[in-house]
Amino acid sequence: MNKVTFNPVHSLKQTENAKTHTYTTFEAQQSFSSVLKQSIEKINEAQIQSDVMTEKLARGENIDLHQVMITSQKASITMQAALEVRNKVIEAYQEAMRMQV
Repeated sequence: MNKVTFNPVHSLKQTENAKTHTYTTFEAQQSFSSVLKQSIEKINEAQIQSDVMTEKLARGENIDLHQVMITSQKASITMQAALEVRNKVIEAYQEAMRMQV
């Protein structure tokens, strides 16, 4: 099972480094694209892992019900969080489009 770790010091250093570097439009698009792709891949991996464990339980393999439920909830929460982020991005885009120049 893959564990996702968050290191706030490392993230802060990356943020500080990003402030000193000026990105071109192309670099910004590539960076956003790669972050989006990685996030979608992680969501997909969580869903696949949940499906595999559920199938093992359904086939009667020796697997702990608690682990199946935990994996299923992690996949569900990951998907819900992604949907909320998507909703906020769409809302921000719509708000930007309403602005008068």
